[in-house]
Order: sequence, then structure tokens, then C-alpha cells
Amino acid sequence: MWEVYEHRRVVRRLERLPVEVLKRYEKWKDIVRISGPSGLRHIKGFHDEALRGQWRGHRSSRLGDQYRVIYRVESGELAVLVIELTPHDYRRR
Repeated sequence: MWEVYEHRRVVRRLERLPVEVLKRYEKWKDIVRISGPSGLRHIKGFHDEALRGQWRGHRSSRLGDQYRVIYRVESGELAVLVIELTPHDYRRR
């Protein structure tokens, strides 16, 4: 069994999420708890992928067209740390 830990800013953001995204996030956590991050790769709807650049070492999964969950797998433990739950911004900066 895997453990899912959430950063405190993620916990605060959960209150403002749309209901559909919140349900999908709960399903994401269930999958991670049961089969770990490798289980997410078997479900194509999450589009689980490794990140690059300043987020190297982290992974991202889709929770809808706009929202993403960014997480990191703790080495040596059966733990996933959710860093960010954010609406993805497609604008160039």
C-alpha cells in the first residue's frame, strides 16, 4: 500500500476546486494508494508523464482539460508527495 501526502497549499486549494475535478482527484489518490504511480500509466486518461526543467524529478497527471496534479515519488519509501494541484496555464510568458 502506498501513502499519499499532500502539501498544505494543496489541502487549502481543494475547497475551491470544481466538483468534477475533486472527484477525479479522489479517484487518482485511490489508484495511487492501491497500485502506486505505475498504476496511473495504465489509465490513459490521466496522461501521466515525467516533467522537465525546474520540475525535473516530478511527475504530472491530468485531472481534466485544465487541472493537473504535480507529484514526486519519495525514494526508498512507498510514498507519493503531492506538490501542486493547479489549473494548467497555456499562455506563454
